[in-house]
Amino acid sequence: MSTVSEKAKTMGRLEVVCGSMFSGKTEELMRRLRRAEYAKQRVLTIKHHIDKRYNQVPTCIVSHEGRERFAFVVSDSVTGFDKILELAHSSVDVVGIDEVQFFSQPMLQVISKLIDDGKRVIVAGLDLDFRGEPFGIISALMATADDVLKLKAICVQCGADAHHTQRLIDGKPAAYDDPVILVGAAELYEARCRACFTLAKPGSSSKQSLNVPRAKTKELQL
Repeated sequence: MSTVSEKAKTMGRLEVVCGSMFSGKTEELMRRLRRAEYAKQRVLTIKHHIDKRYNQVPTCIVSHEGRERFAFVVSDSVTGFDKILELAHSSVDVVGIDEVQFFSQPMLQVISKLIDDGKRVIVAGLDLDFRGEPFGIISALMATADDVLKLKAICVQCGADAHHTQRLIDGKPAAYDDPVILVGAAELYEARCRACFTLAKPGSSSKQSLNVPRAKTKELQL
């Protein structure tokens, strides 16, 4: 009869909460962290330093509903990654990371180390960028996670389930070659379904927009 190894008994786990903007990712992250605290577990919450949408609470993660939770602010650097490992000392049971898509590749190794150390790691982030393409490290995290929850928002155009984050510049769709990272909320972004999602041609003004399947949009970049 096989027995569970000591390593398996102490191994942590990775949970990914993802979706478009306004789908409730941060709300779900906060809910899971609160439940862990109710269970008498020790929780550490991390946020990326670039997320300054709510200047009145720079040391909190904040949901679009206005709920707040204290978080340690870290930079996307060696210093920041070392800080996470330092904060996640042996007495910490659960580590929550918001807006994980903003972190670079080394964050994958940090998360792997936390799991090896027996931590339950819960990350929340956008699965697709404004182009409709995988956002940063999120696809690698989804592929290796023990559990993935993909949330849906409501399309502001037609009311269908929304998977895409529509970026608008002066009310017009952003162009494909615009910067991938542009931090903002309702003043810059909308949740849209696949049919209502649009993207302007590379190098064009936002007045020239395309409403075509993603494969065709990518073809235009060749």
